Amino acid sequence: MVQKTYYKTKDYCKVKFSFTVENAETIEILGLNSDWENAVIMSKKKDGTFATEVSLPKNSTHEFKYRVNASEWINEPEADAQQPNVFGGINSVIIL
Repeated sequence: MVQKTYYKTKDYCKVKFSFTVENAETIEILGLNSDWENAVIMSKKKDGTFATEVSLPKNSTHEFKYRVNASEWINEPEADAQQPNVFGGINSVIIL
């Protein structure tokens, strides 16, 4: 799930990511702000859901993917769009 919170007086949007995968020990987000090297680590909640909040610039578009257990790449089913990537796969897209 992706939840966006816009602020009238700020030039960024707070984005809450929430994702659940069975048997997941870690979930990271890669690609935000075109950064595929430095992952955003999601925190595991008591109910097994992973969540994190990030601030992203307004009027921007970001491709991203979740990396589960440092090996499995998964898209966000509720993303704003999808975009083919250079590896023959598809990335999730968030539009702010």
